[in-house]
Amino acid sequence: MNKNVSMAVIRRLPKYYRYLTELLEKDITRISSQELSKLTGFTASQIRQDLNNFGGFGQQGYGYNVEELQIEVGKILGLNRIYKTVLVGAGNLGQAIADYRGFEEAGFKLLALFDKNPKLIGLQIRGIEIKDVDYLEDFIVENGVEIGIICTPKEGSQEVADMLSRSGIKGIWNFAPADLRVPEEIIVENVHLNESLFTLSYLLKQQTEK
Repeated sequence: MNKNVSMAVIRRLPKYYRYLTELLEKDITRISSQELSKLTGFTASQIRQDLNNFGGFGQQGYGYNVEELQIEVGKILGLNRIYKTVLVGAGNLGQAIADYRGFEEAGFKLLALFDKNPKLIGLQIRGIEIKDVDYLEDFIVENGVEIGIICTPKEGSQEVADMLSRSGIKGIWNFAPADLRVPEEIIVENVHLNESLFTLSYLLKQQTEK
């Protein structure tokens, strides 16, 4: 595998995986790059270039075996293993994310939720208990947790990131509207909902000004 693959390519891979999974659910066994292009919105040439970064897939005149390609893209994305995960901030957003069943299907096993609100501690979401955040670091170490999801307000999000960092976490999925400071070996993927909404607002504004 080419270690110099651009982030632009990497961010297209989940879309390929999603469409290939949907094709499998429809019992479609093979597909050409042109047909995949119509589904994804990427050019056939772009799709071939993206996949060539990771080895030879598909056959000329045949296209791609959907099941084989879905499995291989899943392996590239690391979806062929289990990631132990915890979520911090069990308010409305945190509970909604914890309730999403697609995580475990993709190999992300949510072990526990954490919060500092006494009214939430002890409750369960899909059978997963909300624990006192004071026990967060010990829980991560004892259970070998790799991923922490932050769903707290901006205030306190850095403190949570510090706790996760101290505990040996490898990756953070950050929903807090803050840019976190963590050691460089920790991977942070930000999902800033307001920024996405503001982008939509800009595009709508541009459309109305045409």
